[in-house]
Amino acid sequence: MPTREGDDMTEESQKQLPHLVFGGELVELDEVEFKDLEKLDIVGVFPNYKSAYDAWKGAAQRTVDNAQMRYFIVHIHRLLDPEDDSAHEI
Repeated sequence: MPTREGDDMTEESQKQLPHLVFGGELVELDEVEFKDLEKLDIVGVFPNYKSAYDAWKGAAQRTVDNAQMRYFIVHIHRLLDPEDDSAHEI
């Protein structure tokens, strides 16, 4: 969507790039298999990579004492539109 003259937001900043942040305890550290899918921690869905990264980092730091716990960022926008190769910046 093009911006109107005088708008503070650019076209790029208005584009939604949803990201999911979730985590859980892994069976093995070298595999992505969860001990219990019902106990996954769904941190949330975020409008851009920066906010998802911040949430991921916070969740990972809160569980640093549990070596089996891992958090992930899923690029939902890439699943919805595989042709979109939008770059991310932190």
